[in-house]
Amino acid sequence: MAVDLSMRILVVEDHNATALILRALLTRLGFSNVDQASDGFAALAKMRDKNYALVISDWNMEPMSGYGLLKKIRIDGAETRFIMITSDATAESAIAAGKAGVNGYIVKPFSAEKLKAEIEKAFAK
Repeated sequence: MAVDLSMRILVVEDHNATALILRALLTRLGFSNVDQASDGFAALAKMRDKNYALVISDWNMEPMSGYGLLKKIRIDGAETRFIMITSDATAESAIAAGKAGVNGYIVKPFSAEKLKAEIEKAFAK
């Protein structure tokens, strides 16, 4: 993998079991600096304290969705790479995420290889 395995990654997921699986996949890929937030507001609070190179976020969360988080990050001008994870495989969602400035888009379920490919693609740009 051509990316920095020590970079800070923030996983934003409201289902703890899914977050644990995602963190385990990241560990398997060699990443060691992974934090977790339960929704967009919690993610923004963590982002005030630390600089993250990558945010991997679920789309559907309350009270702030991953899409809302992405838009807020981009409005603030942050260069943080952002990968959206969703169970919504519609073209409309992918297009909306693309327009909001997403660097990668993964439909659930996915493999470690798919996650690795999206991370590499996000940092190749």
